[in-house]
Amino acid sequence: MSLLRSVIRPMARSYATAVTGYGREVDGFVGAVGNTPLIRLNALSRETGSTILAKAEFMSPGGSIKDRAALYLVKDAEEKGLIRPGGTVVEGTAGNTGIGLAHVCRSKGYECVIYMPDTQSQEKIDLLRMLGADVRPVPAVAFDNPQNYNHQAKRYAESLDNAVWTNQFDNTANRNAHILTTGPEIWEQTDGGKLDAFICATGTGGTLAGVTRYLHEKSGGKVEGWLADPPGSVLYSLVQNGKLERTGTGSITEGIGQGRLTSNLKPDIELLSGAIHVPDTDSINMIYRLLHEEGLYLGASSALNVWAAVELAKRKGKGSTIVTVLCDGAYRLEF
Repeated sequence: MSLLRSVIRPMARSYATAVTGYGREVDGFVGAVGNTPLIRLNALSRETGSTILAKAEFMSPGGSIKDRAALYLVKDAEEKGLIRPGGTVVEGTAGNTGIGLAHVCRSKGYECVIYMPDTQSQEKIDLLRMLGADVRPVPAVAFDNPQNYNHQAKRYAESLDNAVWTNQFDNTANRNAHILTTGPEIWEQTDGGKLDAFICATGTGGTLAGVTRYLHEKSGGKVEGWLADPPGSVLYSLVQNGKLERTGTGSITEGIGQGRLTSNLKPDIELLSGAIHVPDTDSINMIYRLLHEEGLYLGASSALNVWAAVELAKRKGKGSTIVTVLCDGAYRLEF
């Protein structure tokens, strides 16, 4: 049995119901997660002589692609009996996963506790609190420090009865969300996989790994997976040279790039055909191009993905079809 089949089989029936229900009544917030449009970026497609398509995750009910991960992290905990009605979900997150979890928890009746670095904007903290989350800003320290926000989240969850630390970076329920939903949606929306490559940036690794795994197996290896990486991340060097070395310094983008190989990305890193390094100046320029030429008001991580998709289309040549992800909207105050 293929890895893809072993992941999909247990949840295939529920996902099939979600797909066939597209455009019809759905069951609350969780029923509205997924089935986002695939947008053809017209100006950029004309410029490259290729087809540049982007998954509109800013149209998810919580406003970002992390709604998918949040939902499946909670569902995984429920199915494993790690949380019962009235329990508490705890996560360490600096961005959209926390917003997604706050929505999912409120819709399902769980308490939500979010640990985050105290370098995050007050607007982000206020939004999470408005959504009902207990937000706990802590000093921003490296992952190998015991006081890192992720480690504090884990310890707090372990101190409670009926609580779970969802562990978005290394809990592969995150990756499975995209094997089960995002990958199949892209396959269907491209008329049975008529695309050449999928490319996006990665933070936890769930989206890139899950979509790449699905498309690779479904196409028999014909659809390539590529990494788009910002300055300061070690992943570009890992994919290109096999070494965990930083390329450049920090980036204006939030929530993407990594200093390590997560458990979500590790199973599929060998499937990647290559990586594209995206300087911040190119991401910023693409923000304005998307607004002025495509009418899309998007953040820096989405713009980075699109710039990388355009670059990959140029490498592949005219007539190619490249798919990427529009992670969220610019209103999330990414930079």
